[in-house]
Amino acid sequence: MCRWAAYIGEPIFLSEVVTDPKHSLVHQSHCATQCSTAINADGFGVAWYGDREEPGLYRDTNPAWSDPNLRSLAYQVKSGLFMAHVRASTGTATSRNNCHPFSVGKWSFMHNGQIGGFNAIRKDVDMMISAKLYDCRKGATDSEALFLIALDEGLEDDPHGAMLRAVARLQILSEEKGGLPHMRLAAALSDGVNLYAMRYASDEFAPSLYYRWSDTRNGWAVVSEPLETDETDWVEVPAGSWLRFGPDGMEQGCFAPDLHRAHKVA
Repeated sequence: MCRWAAYIGEPIFLSEVVTDPKHSLVHQSHCATQCSTAINADGFGVAWYGDREEPGLYRDTNPAWSDPNLRSLAYQVKSGLFMAHVRASTGTATSRNNCHPFSVGKWSFMHNGQIGGFNAIRKDVDMMISAKLYDCRKGATDSEALFLIALDEGLEDDPHGAMLRAVARLQILSEEKGGLPHMRLAAALSDGVNLYAMRYASDEFAPSLYYRWSDTRNGWAVVSEPLETDETDWVEVPAGSWLRFGPDGMEQGCFAPDLHRAHKVA
C-alpha cells in the first residue's frame, strides 16, 4: 500500500509535510506503520499549486528517502495547496509515468489502494476511458485509469458524483472479471481551489486516512498516517466518507457507490 499527504491553507513550505515532521511522508516511505508493508520505495511525486491554474509536478522512480532533489525542492517551494505520494506498487512497473500524483489540466489525483484482479481486467478498464482522454493515459496503473474515468464521468462539474460513478463502474468490473479485494480506496484530488479526499472499501479493510487542523499553519493536513507521533488531535476518517476542504472551510459526507445503478447503466 502507498502513503500520501495533502495540505490546504496558508502557504507553507512543502518540507513542513514532506520531510520535516518526525513521521513525515519521506519517513513513511521506509517506516510506515499503518499498512501491510513498511516500505514504499517504488517512486514518489509531489503536485503543488501556485500562480498558474495547472499544478507543478515532480515525480521520479527513486525511493523518496534517497532523492536529494526532492529535499531541495521541498525546502524551497511554498504552496497553499499541495499533494505528495510515496508508492508501493501493486503489480505495475516502477516508472515515472506510474508515479502519483497524476494531473490533467487543473486537476491532480493520487490514490492508495487497489482494484482487485487488475491485471485480468486492464484491457476492459482502458476501454472505459474515452477517446478524448486516452492520450492522457501515460502509465499503466489502476489509479491513473480511475482518475481518467472520473474525468469522463463529470469531475469538472460534480467531483463527488463523478468519483462515485467511476468507483462503482470499476468495482463492478472487478466483481465480474477480477478478484478480491474488489475495491480499496483512500484518494485525494484537487482542482487548485478545493482539496477532496475519500476513504472506501468493498470489504472491511479501507486504507487508513486522517485529517487535522493546525492553528500554527492555519491550514488542513490530510494524510495516510499522522505526521507527528506526539499529536493526539488527528481525526481518523471513517470508511465510506467524502471530505471537501476549501476556502470556506471543511465538509464531510458519505461516499457509498451505487453499484446497482451503475450496473444498470453499464
